[in-house]
Amino acid sequence: MSKRTVTVIGLGPMGRAMAGAFLDAGYEVTVWNRTAGRAEALVARGAVEAGNLAAALEAGGPVLLSLIDVGAMYGTLGEADLNGKVLINLSSDTPERARAAAHWAKERGASYLVGAFNIPPAGMGKPESSAFYSGPHELYEEHRELLTVLTTPDFRGEEPGLAALYYQINMVMFWTAMTGYWQAAAVAQANGLSMEDFLPYATYTADSMGNFIRFYAPRIDANEHGGEVDRLTMCLSSVEHLTRTAADSGLDTSVLQAHVDLFRGGVAAGHGADSSSSLVALLRR
Repeated sequence: MSKRTVTVIGLGPMGRAMAGAFLDAGYEVTVWNRTAGRAEALVARGAVEAGNLAAALEAGGPVLLSLIDVGAMYGTLGEADLNGKVLINLSSDTPERARAAAHWAKERGASYLVGAFNIPPAGMGKPESSAFYSGPHELYEEHRELLTVLTTPDFRGEEPGLAALYYQINMVMFWTAMTGYWQAAAVAQANGLSMEDFLPYATYTADSMGNFIRFYAPRIDANEHGGEVDRLTMCLSSVEHLTRTAADSGLDTSVLQAHVDLFRGGVAAGHGADSSSSLVALLRR
């Protein structure tokens, strides 16, 4: 059996977690980071720190990139010889930039796969964690065993921007939901409640969101936004009430006001009697 080797370039929290997962799985791991001083703990566990970028690229096995974005990849790899290399870029960025990066790598003779984690560093190496991948299917299959060391891989298709797209649409939901929680927490505290008081109700609301998502998904696909379940005018009244509650509590309401403006725009566009899901069409315009 041939030795299993991998190189990790970029040793932020995610890169260090990736390298650690490979060490735990018995891989020979080479690491490199532009800023020195981040590899000591990994070296103590058996990783090899490359002396420079060229040495990292020549260490053998696929090269996994864990950088801030595609721009950092360009800045890191620069004019390095990538001919014949396998690059698996697990750096976050937009679908369009992921496509451009795939073209950039191909022009330089590299095989290129895009990946996007759905987890924080603490989830690395756990089968219940997942990551999206896109790019050449044959390349994905060739390295799926290696990728499974990190998470359960989810291949989304050969178009290179798909992994980033799936990641970003999930992040749209995540960050807007968390912003809603920060706003709710501020309202709770301003009115003398602790987070412990609010916790069971916050988790109940978060858990119930799955039911709404499952209900609306086929209606959105079918472009059916009838108001038999909810009406946008009713929803507008609700968001106006919660915005007033925040204002009466002495809080900043800019985030909530953006929702009021969106809902009012939907009513003004003639969707007052339709479901609030009609906002999807409004946002697409």
